[in-house]
Amino acid sequence: MNNQRQYPRTNMKCRIRICHPAFGELFAQTRDLSDGGVYIKHPELAALTPGSVVTGQVQDLPIPAPVLQLEVMRVDAEGAGLRFLTEE
Repeated sequence: MNNQRQYPRTNMKCRIRICHPAFGELFAQTRDLSDGGVYIKHPELAALTPGSVVTGQVQDLPIPAPVLQLEVMRVDAEGAGLRFLTEE
């Protein structure tokens, strides 16, 4: 099976706040990051369906990080892979 990823991934662990009407707000941890998206570990994210849109904000920085919109691309028992949505 060929790797069809458009962007290389980098292992990166940071705390992130995710918001969605299905569960409100939760705090999770990233596993890896690329220019196109992020994998976030939290079992409650497995309840989301691909195509769902959430907001995310990295926590614990010296200044508030921007709140970004992310689309769920895949889910598994550990969490979800999300892609960054660009503003048009």
